[in-house]
Amino acid sequence: MRRWLPWWWLALAGLCGAWVLSAFLRGGVLETDLLRLLPATEQNSHAEQAVNALYGQLGNRILLLAGAKDAAQAHAAAHQLASVLRHSPAFRRVVLEVPTFNAQQLLDTYLPYAPGLLTAIDRQQLQQATPDVQHQLLRRLGAPFQDGIPTPPSLDPFGYLQRWLGQLPLAQTRLQQEQGVLVARQSGQTYVLLVLEPQGAAFDAATQRAVITGLQQAEREVKAQHPGVQLLRTGALFYASSAREQASHEVDLIGGGSLLGVLLLLWLLFRSIKPLLLGMLTVGIGMVFSCAAVLLVYGKIHLITLVFGVSLIGEAIDYAIQYFAAHLEAGSRWEARQGMRRVLPGLLVALCTSLLGYGALTLTPFPAISQIALFAFAGLVAAWLSVALLLPRWVQKPGQHDGLRRVRWPAAVLHWWLARMTLGRGVLLVGALLLACLPGWLRLQGNDDIHLLVSHPAQLVAEERQVRQLVGISEASRFFLTEGADAEQALQREAVLVSRLREHLGQGVSGFTAVSDLVPPVAQQRGDQALLRQRLPASAVLPVMQALGFPDEAMNRWQSRSTWPVLTLDHWMQQPLAGVYRHQVMPLPGGQKGLILILQGDDGRLDLDAVARGLPGVTVVNKARSVSRMFQQYRQLGYYWLPGAMGMVLLVLLVRYRLRNACAIMLPNLVALAVSLSAYGLTGQPFTLFSLMGLMLVLGVGVNYAIFLLEAGVRNPVPFAGVLLSAATTVLSFGLLSLSSMPALNQFGTVLLFGIICSVLLAPLSLTFGRARCAGA
Repeated sequence: MRRWLPWWWLALAGLCGAWVLSAFLRGGVLETDLLRLLPATEQNSHAEQAVNALYGQLGNRILLLAGAKDAAQAHAAAHQLASVLRHSPAFRRVVLEVPTFNAQQLLDTYLPYAPGLLTAIDRQQLQQATPDVQHQLLRRLGAPFQDGIPTPPSLDPFGYLQRWLGQLPLAQTRLQQEQGVLVARQSGQTYVLLVLEPQGAAFDAATQRAVITGLQQAEREVKAQHPGVQLLRTGALFYASSAREQASHEVDLIGGGSLLGVLLLLWLLFRSIKPLLLGMLTVGIGMVFSCAAVLLVYGKIHLITLVFGVSLIGEAIDYAIQYFAAHLEAGSRWEARQGMRRVLPGLLVALCTSLLGYGALTLTPFPAISQIALFAFAGLVAAWLSVALLLPRWVQKPGQHDGLRRVRWPAAVLHWWLARMTLGRGVLLVGALLLACLPGWLRLQGNDDIHLLVSHPAQLVAEERQVRQLVGISEASRFFLTEGADAEQALQREAVLVSRLREHLGQGVSGFTAVSDLVPPVAQQRGDQALLRQRLPASAVLPVMQALGFPDEAMNRWQSRSTWPVLTLDHWMQQPLAGVYRHQVMPLPGGQKGLILILQGDDGRLDLDAVARGLPGVTVVNKARSVSRMFQQYRQLGYYWLPGAMGMVLLVLLVRYRLRNACAIMLPNLVALAVSLSAYGLTGQPFTLFSLMGLMLVLGVGVNYAIFLLEAGVRNPVPFAGVLLSAATTVLSFGLLSLSSMPALNQFGTVLLFGIICSVLLAPLSLTFGRARCAGA
């Protein structure tokens, strides 16, 4: 059983490796959708669905503008672009030409329901007084010009429908129709709009490559014939592609840098190829199991998890380093199983403390952090098992070199420390460090703004801003969701919201698009019909219409006022007009209905909560604000988690080391945490939830160095050299992580860099304050 167990473990690792490799070769396992990083933050689950619905509707579209000073050249370039892109397999749909506005189609949609469609002004005037029928009809017949969408007097004798159609939110952009396409003008330039839809999902790597390649080819062909043409583009696909490329670069940088650095450090201490190969084998197995665990649980690996995961190389190698350090220390006296029995307790405690640090990450609701925690859990456990199962079988030959000669510098440092650092001096050192940390603590400031964690390429941001300005659209980052037990209740509630929102137009919001403006509630339509019957009865209207020569059809329509129909949401959704507004209507469980009201020109100044206050069924949805608030809540809760995690680590240490040694092991790590916090304050960096999570990892990982030292005792400097090597590999990995362009990973890396360096430099304090265990104890 003992003889075959290593081979079974290798076979299992091989199977996992083959499965992970096949998954990556098939594609689609690397998640680049930044929305997947965020948790469900809205208390109303339907609001979360609305966020996803809007994101899904708008996220898979690409806006492309072809601009030139000569309008004819802009039109020609746009048509050439459309022609080239339509022949590209990367695009499912390329929209350039738009149908001419069909007023008749609009009339056909609303004319049957005209008596129930009154503007607020017309309704108010009818409520206040009975109109002069003859005067109104004569003015209607004699008007030389008609504003907005004209309606025939025979079908709309009083012009109520014409005025109602004129206030519909049909044009919410700065685009104008010209020669069958949509154009925008700015600073003497004419821009023609194209809307593209990729064949696949915007966050699929294959789709991104195909789309960008297709666009680049089309751009080369167009600019060859139209050199002065400017092309502007925006879409979630470009941000996702940029994030994927940056992640790939950082995986190469962090993973490659960590690997080369670890190999160099291993060679400098052990001067043998075997520790390098076996150490990398244990790390590789850890990475294979990490990827397999994440794919098994989540189905995909987010790019932020992959970038963080490669930084685990420096930590996963620690267990192998301690084993090889024991081998180097024993020299000719080496016996594999005895050596493993000697280091195994310390390695087990170190694994438990590390897992506690990563376990704290699972307390947060963020999918990205949960993935990172699972990746680390699986990787560290697999690396630890690889050391325990494989190395005793393959590292059996005693060493041929004197280990003490290899560690002269670490030996000198350890000797200097033990000779000079008495208990009293240790107390003074700790006190001085804590006192020096005070200014940094006082300057420490928390910041939970989600925008601090989002880093987009400046060029893409500038291009998107220019496209939005030209087209006249704003981000749908804030919106209202109105819910009702059925469509009618939802429309009624949104209509109340609309009336209140109109009072605030110009106060940070320039306009909005509401479904209830396009489909008034049935109750409102019936009320308007009743108002018309009351103020304009047939007995007063029909004689005048007959005298003025209105056709019989017009009079018959007015006569049939008792059977006037009403427009329902379900019927309106079946009309062609509803196509562009379909994403604003949400079917909900149990026949409920949700309506999304989208703001235009929202600059963030208007207090939407005040607008919606007291309105039943109305929810303000602001994903960025909700996530920021959750960051703040969990960061504040983290101030309690951290002491709790310290207590759990102390309990683990007490099992093996008793109170004095357990406290001695904890002391260097706690001082390192204090120094890390102070460094954050002194450098002026905002302290975020991700900074706090980094401190959790410092607690779990940094305590290992004191464990290894106390396990080895004071007489053997080789394990101390192993501790320095372990810390160097970890600092190298997490130090490179601090260079990441992803702010969350950058904050992780920065805290870990400070914390790990301080932890290893102060680790000998455990020998000063504790009682070193004898070898093998």
